[in-house]
Amino acid sequence: MSVVKLPSGKFRAKLKVGRVDVASRAFPTKAAAQAWLDRERAAIDGGIDPRAGKRLVKQLMTEWLEVRRHTVAVKTARADQDVQRLTPTSVLNLQVKAVTGREIARVYVALLSDGLAESSVRRYRASLSSFFGWCVQEKIIATNPVTGVQVPKSSAIATEMLPFSEDELEDRHAVWLERDERLADVLLVLGWTGLRWGEARALQVRDLVEVPAPALLIRRSAPEGVPVKATKGRRSRRVPIANRVLDIVRSLAESRAPGDPLLTTAGGSLLHRSAVLRTLDWRTTSDGRRLHDLRHTAACLWLARGVDPGTVQAWMGHESIATTNRYLHHLGTGADMAGLARLNEALGGTRGAHSGQKAGLQAGDLVPEMSKGPSQR
Repeated sequence: MSVVKLPSGKFRAKLKVGRVDVASRAFPTKAAAQAWLDRERAAIDGGIDPRAGKRLVKQLMTEWLEVRRHTVAVKTARADQDVQRLTPTSVLNLQVKAVTGREIARVYVALLSDGLAESSVRRYRASLSSFFGWCVQEKIIATNPVTGVQVPKSSAIATEMLPFSEDELEDRHAVWLERDERLADVLLVLGWTGLRWGEARALQVRDLVEVPAPALLIRRSAPEGVPVKATKGRRSRRVPIANRVLDIVRSLAESRAPGDPLLTTAGGSLLHRSAVLRTLDWRTTSDGRRLHDLRHTAACLWLARGVDPGTVQAWMGHESIATTNRYLHHLGTGADMAGLARLNEALGGTRGAHSGQKAGLQAGDLVPEMSKGPSQR
């Protein structure tokens, strides 16, 4: 019999493949035992070996990390290494088939409670899902327990973009010039072109084109510590060069070979974030901005000067217009401008002269009191 009653009153289900016992479990009812047996038999029919599911998570994760080291980008493989470090020992010591969505959800809560940023927990979830997806692919387990469990939203304040205004960028450029003229010009170029740091490091002299209009061809990225790779989204794009930085970019390319880096230090070396920040005394000269805020600055400058969002999306290399729309929300939409104009306008032009003579107030009478409403951001 596949299900037998024990002296204790419980029911034991035995799973056999041929004459080999592969798994057994005790249940309080015969129906529960039979249901488990039916599921395990279905798994075997689908190619899942229950014995493989008894292996510990930590053992399988070590094998998976070795596979990832040879099959994904170096940066991705490094990020995957954090999975083993961040996963609690209690989960690592579980049989892989015993891990459910409940354990996964508890891990997320624990990481957030320990102070890990929500974005970092989301990256952890992506790597953990890849691990369990690999287990499914290898027919060790039938389903991925991570798929249906999302990272809970953290109550921590999210890091907001803080772009420079055009005047602020010019002011900071003047300050940076006193410390290093070349690096000051490089950062001004970033503030007008919106390049990511890795894209700026990978830019070559040949990527400056003059026909039909001056522009930079963004075709690769060179993050620090990893080999040169494709841009984010794996798409090339063309970014026009505004007159404000055109002469600077031309001077950087002058007397250089086509394959030489375009944006470099005064000595011709590749840019390194820590060295640039140290040379420019970024902590005291950035007005609280991050280096990545120069990319946000470019998008806001373009939109403020009337470039349509679809074009800005192409220049920035955004896959979705929703990403570009974040800058519109930051600057204030056309609806915001129209609403503010209504708040600041005088109704009928003579309302203030007669307001004291009216016996009662109407809903619109409160508008002039708000004429000093919030200014445009």
